[in-house]
Amino acid sequence: MKILGLDYGDRRIGVALSDAFGWTAQGLEVIERRREGEEFDRIAYLVDQNAVEEVVVGLPKNMNGTIGPRGEICMAFADALKDRLQVPVILWDERLTTVSAHRTLIEADVSRKKRKGVVDKMAASLILQNYLDSKSIK
Repeated sequence: MKILGLDYGDRRIGVALSDAFGWTAQGLEVIERRREGEEFDRIAYLVDQNAVEEVVVGLPKNMNGTIGPRGEICMAFADALKDRLQVPVILWDERLTTVSAHRTLIEADVSRKKRKGVVDKMAASLILQNYLDSKSIK
């Protein structure tokens, strides 16, 4: 069962895809948000082309666990995805995944310019991998 992971942002959406067994997450692409609604078409295409059975959207919570304005925007995005896709859409706590992605890229000595292009994809991979790991524990 393949699962798609999304790191939703105002300008870009990081996308990751699990393997068929749901064990590992790999960065797939970054969707640039240029025209309103275009990202939904691209996500629907990726779901269809990769036989995705579930979509996980990162939910940015405050450090105390509450949902702030950014989290509400992501929840609205997830609701809009649910209306357009024929697969379940799950919200997953993404606290510190972007920070972790930046730190990993800095430690790997990736230049600031190159980091900008891959940090969203890497954050999506971390969100998805955390979700996959939680499923394997149960």
